[in-house]
Order: sequence, then structure tokens, then C-alpha cells
Amino acid sequence: MDTGSPHETGPTAAVEGAAAEGTAVEGTAVEGTAGAVEDGPVWIALPPGLLKMRRLLLVVWLGLIALAAGLLPGLLAGPAWAVFAVLPLALMAWGWVMIDRNWRSWRYAERADDLLISRGVLWREETVVPYGRMQLVEVTSGPVERHFGLASVQLHTAAAATDATIPGLDPAEAERLRDRLTELGEARSAGL
Repeated sequence: MDTGSPHETGPTAAVEGAAAEGTAVEGTAVEGTAGAVEDGPVWIALPPGLLKMRRLLLVVWLGLIALAAGLLPGLLAGPAWAVFAVLPLALMAWGWVMIDRNWRSWRYAERADDLLISRGVLWREETVVPYGRMQLVEVTSGPVERHFGLASVQLHTAAAATDATIPGLDPAEAERLRDRLTELGEARSAGL
């Protein structure tokens, strides 16, 4: 049975497919053959549009640098010096892989009392933002993000160390998340 990737079909389909197969999806656990899923955070991955945007920016900027690094020395000092274009091209190949790994590391989960944000390849970082501590939730989208149909959610709390960002969301999901977090934040902070 092909369940697809959580990046393509969403977390619910991946958890249901894994439950049917009797395997675990990261962030969830599957019990026995009945396919009952234990309580735990349901991780939501970032959409692939963010990966496309970052890779395009990598190719554009390092492509221009490779062109300049090969063309200028090649014209001024001779064709043998055009080999300097290899360094930016090698950096582009390495960056292509690293951007993919970084994109796959980002995920978030909404729990009953807080929001979890997990990221990082070598050094994993998990941020827990309690709903009652949120002071401001804003959705931002720069010109490049808008071109790719993306938006970021920025969470501000009283402690600057716990400010968090979820980049590269679909604008509708970013607005839904902003509204939900604002509603939960107001409900949780009413008792403070």
C-alpha cells in the first residue's frame, strides 16, 4: 500500500496509512494490529514551495557568482583562470543537498496547551511556545515569498528567547494558524 510522503499528502494521511500498515510515523506511535494511534503530537511538515524557493535563490545567486568568477579571470588573465568558476558550482551542489536536509528538518505540532516547533539537522532544536505566553502572532510575506505563494508565521512572547518563526507556509494555513493561536492565546491568558 502506497501511503505517500507526509510532505505530499499531509500528516493525517501519513498517520492513517502507517496505522494501516502497522508502522510508525515520526511523532506518532502505532499499537498492535488494530492500528490505534497513541496520543502524541501530530507533526506537520513545511510545504515543498519553500524548498523550491530556496533552491531557486541558491541557483540564481551562486550561478551569477560562478559566471563572474569564471568570466572575469578568463577574459583578463587567460582561459586557464576560468577554473575559478568551479568553486561556486561545487558550493551550489553542496547547498542543494543542505537546503533539502534543512527543509525536511522543519516541522510543527499544535498541542492542547502549546505549540511545538522543531528544526535543525546537526543540532536539533525544539521550541515549546505556551499559548498563554503569546503576545503577538503575525503573518509576513515578502515579495519572493508572495511570488511562490508562501507566508511565515512569527510568534512573539514576553521572553525574547522564545520568539519563534514557522517559515514557508501556504498563506491560508498561515492565516488559520494565526487565528487559532490568537484565539488560544487569549483564552489561556485570561486567567493570568
